[in-house]
Amino acid sequence: MRVLVIEDEPDLLSALAQSLREAGYAVDCAEEGCEGLFKASSGGYDAVVLDLMLPGLDGWTLLRELRKSQTVPVLVLTARDALPDRVRGLDAGADDYLTKPFQLAELLARLRALIRRAAGKASPRIAMGELEIDTAARVVWRDGEAVPLTPREYALVEFLAMHKGELVTRTMIYDHLFDEEDDSMSNLVDVHVSNVRKKLGKDFITTRRGEGYLIHA
Repeated sequence: MRVLVIEDEPDLLSALAQSLREAGYAVDCAEEGCEGLFKASSGGYDAVVLDLMLPGLDGWTLLRELRKSQTVPVLVLTARDALPDRVRGLDAGADDYLTKPFQLAELLARLRALIRRAAGKASPRIAMGELEIDTAARVVWRDGEAVPLTPREYALVEFLAMHKGELVTRTMIYDHLFDEEDDSMSNLVDVHVSNVRKKLGKDFITTRRGEGYLIHA
């Protein structure tokens, strides 16, 4: 899943991006409001983490402008914890609100919940035959045993599971699995699809030549 972090504190931005990547997310970053609005408005993100106090364009204005074109889930992350600030952020279009200082585990849990709700998946578990995907623990189980997947392989399985029964193009997969710092090698998607098939079965992912991939509902 791909996340945009808009935060003007360099150390916090770097720490958040690293932690999210270690958790298996593709992460893009912006350090000021205008850049953040430009990136967020381009689409392709599963969630946005947004600080309110930004140079150039504040977070409240960014939210209002973003909501004119995008429904992407937004988690507001800010030191402004007064009730009027929380209400203002939610009324501007935020989906959730987390105040600084915060625990990384809570931020990750809130992000997972936002992404699930946006995909219409209320439960953290997705059942597919002998497989079960636990989106909270980020683990794939087969017949009660955990299948060892790399973070990127898990992200591919989760993304396809969120769209099971739907055709997903190579471009959609690339946009959700890889961020602006990743190599743009054209065969990266093929490599990960191949690795997942080796671990979950060659028929787990169906290829529609020239169109994309899908897993059956």
